[in-house]
Amino acid sequence: HALCNAHHLRELERAVEQDNQQWAAQMIVLLKEMNKATHEAGGRLEATESDHFRKRYRDLLREAELECPAPSETEKKKKGKTARSKARNLLERLRDYENETLRFVVDYNVPFSNNQAENDLRMTKVQQKISGCFRSMEGAKIFCRIRSYLSTCRKQGVTASEALRLLFQGNWPEFMNVKEQSAE
Repeated sequence: HALCNAHHLRELERAVEQDNQQWAAQMIVLLKEMNKATHEAGGRLEATESDHFRKRYRDLLREAELECPAPSETEKKKKGKTARSKARNLLERLRDYENETLRFVVDYNVPFSNNQAENDLRMTKVQQKISGCFRSMEGAKIFCRIRSYLSTCRKQGVTASEALRLLFQGNWPEFMNVKEQSAE
């Protein structure tokens, strides 16, 4: 499991703009630098470089504790947890879920953000908002099958109209054709 760093970047920008948290500005730079280095390394950093980035990440979070401290026990007014600012909640999440936040650095299968996954689900949510639900499980399965086909085609450079035209003609886009291997 990994956390989406696109969401983190948005929250960090909010912390800079609305709460004037300088640590958040530095974290934005660091996360982007890590993403660039990971991308340039082919999706996975060497252990020494990964350790170096992790140390910088932890050092920055320690500095952030000074700029955005946890509420003191004297601030506690009623039962339950003491209210924390959005910047403080983000800081604690980045600290407590370090491995999940930085998983993209060590596992090439994990992207920096889950934007692609969210985009793939967006049409399903739109359909849900418009219709409220699917009339049957079979209808939901057909919808998902069509969306999956069109999404795969788009990722392979085939437009939706071309993909549907081929489908109605009983053909597949070229990338889906299985090449027969000769039995020699």
